[in-house]
Amino acid sequence: MAQQSRSGPVTVAIGRRPEPVHDVAVYAFTGMAPFELGVVVEVFGLARPELAGLLAAPWYGLKVCADRPGTELDAVGGFSLTARHGLDELAAADTVVVPGVPNPFGGVGAPPGRHAGGVSPELVAALRTAHERGARIVSICSGAFALAAAGLLDGHEATTHWRYAELLQQRYPSVRVNPDVLYVDNGSVLTSAGSAAGIDLCLHLVRRDHGAKVANSIARRFVVPPHRDGGQAQFIEAAIRPVEEEDDGVARSMQWALGHLSSPLTVSVLARAAQMSDRSYLRHFTARNGTSPMRWVVTQRIAASLPLLESPDGSVEEIAAAVGFESAATFRHHFGRVMRTSPTAYRRSFGRVVA
Repeated sequence: MAQQSRSGPVTVAIGRRPEPVHDVAVYAFTGMAPFELGVVVEVFGLARPELAGLLAAPWYGLKVCADRPGTELDAVGGFSLTARHGLDELAAADTVVVPGVPNPFGGVGAPPGRHAGGVSPELVAALRTAHERGARIVSICSGAFALAAAGLLDGHEATTHWRYAELLQQRYPSVRVNPDVLYVDNGSVLTSAGSAAGIDLCLHLVRRDHGAKVANSIARRFVVPPHRDGGQAQFIEAAIRPVEEEDDGVARSMQWALGHLSSPLTVSVLARAAQMSDRSYLRHFTARNGTSPMRWVVTQRIAASLPLLESPDGSVEEIAAAVGFESAATFRHHFGRVMRTSPTAYRRSFGRVVA
């Protein structure tokens, strides 16, 4: 049925209501890193005319929300922005995204009147209200501290940036912190790791809501893979810590081992380098490093393999032998345990392309 107006025909659908738009609210605050906010805006805030034939439901509506709408918020990098919406709109959204907190390392009362990490009581209340209504609550990077402060992560697995993982676990012991993954989906509450992992989680949300074809199309716009292998472990420094220049047998043996990673290394070999008995060496090594000698050796061999995998030269088998693994299968096993991905997947992600 069409009604005529002065500006032309207007089509009116009879007997069918338009499907409601899925509202996404993202939290903005003074001191925010703009990348995480930008990821949410890029995924959920842009018009997507190229998806017209793929979408079975309307695209998202995005609101940027703050504790006090209209207040200028300073961002990292020397610029500021103003959020038009407040926490009432955030609490009413279908999906709420917290892309960080002002100061993850700040304790309770820093700044005064806020939860640990600088999380405002108003944000905590809004998150609880949204969750009780059935909204989907999402964090990126240090935003997990806000979800934890609201009690939304209690008894659940969660993740955050690897440098904050230990602190999150200490501060909220009822949360099962997994520092190795890119994101954790608990259904209505989702957490992601460091900044770029926010892209992975946002694409995962699109995949959940609209299917793989739509998520792949967004990934192409980002020029990123629709899904990344592995987890945060591949981005963490693999070596334990530099061997301190101390004049003791354990330190000397560790320094010697770093120069002989391709040779067969056993506890007895290392103990001889330290001029100690096997039993004494095991005891002193573990007390000094908090791990066993052979686990330390494996970690150093994995660390030594990374620059080789980043180079286009050498097969996985050749690299395994060069860093001292007895076979490529053993190398793959230990690499997967330490890095949460395979040597081939790591090379694919980080290898240098030579023209």
